[in-house]
Amino acid sequence: MSSPANANDRLADSAFARYPSLVDRTVLITGGATGIGASFVGHFAAQGARVAFFDIDATAGEALSDELGDSKHKPLFLPCDLTDIDALQKAIAYVNAALGAIEVLVNNAANDRRHKIEDVTPESFDACIAVNIRHQFFAAQAVMDDMKAANSGSIINLGSISWMLKNGGYPVYVMSKSAVQGLTCGLARDLGRFNIRVNTLVPGWVMTEKQTRLWLDDAGRRAIKECQCIGAELLPADLARMALFLASDDSRMITAQDIIVDGGWA
Repeated sequence: MSSPANANDRLADSAFARYPSLVDRTVLITGGATGIGASFVGHFAAQGARVAFFDIDATAGEALSDELGDSKHKPLFLPCDLTDIDALQKAIAYVNAALGAIEVLVNNAANDRRHKIEDVTPESFDACIAVNIRHQFFAAQAVMDDMKAANSGSIINLGSISWMLKNGGYPVYVMSKSAVQGLTCGLARDLGRFNIRVNTLVPGWVMTEKQTRLWLDDAGRRAIKECQCIGAELLPADLARMALFLASDDSRMITAQDIIVDGGWA
């Protein structure tokens, strides 16, 4: 697991912004046990937010919660299969009862498993959609009433530059990630009158433990140097710090936008 407490991920937290509006704010992060999600959890906890996070990896989730136990509010971890919408709705209700109304939702969970066009079945197609976009809609649906009541809220949907780059090798994933932008725009229009902001945070190739273990080779490192305008490796913390801004009151007039953090690749 790429821990948010890792010095290489945090890149000297003391040098970066603090957001007073995030202190004691209830934040829900999906897919938060590892990778980019774990960095989201760590960074929001470091801001003094009340963080809850879901993941199917119970071992990693519990370990992360314990690791961050000295935060102002120890993050609340709930094991949850986000493709089970009933379970997702019940977990969100539990967070609401335990921590208070959810004011920030980070729809992070996804799976970029590689697959060939000819191998896709109706069942695998539906499964890919379920893990990459369907839960984003239903999580937003489940938190919107509390955000409406508060006349405030921020929903951050995780997209991907994969479809912008016309990447191959995982067509249903690319399709689902392109649809996130449409979801964001539709939600932003309907919820904007309640001062609920909805944006898409669009990562480039982020160097999580999974990415470096499975797919980063010499050719990949050359591609980063050649295709990104900034040649440094993109880290989970780079995404987390943008999420902090989008969740805070500092971004109160930013909605229906694609915020790309990719070192200038797309």
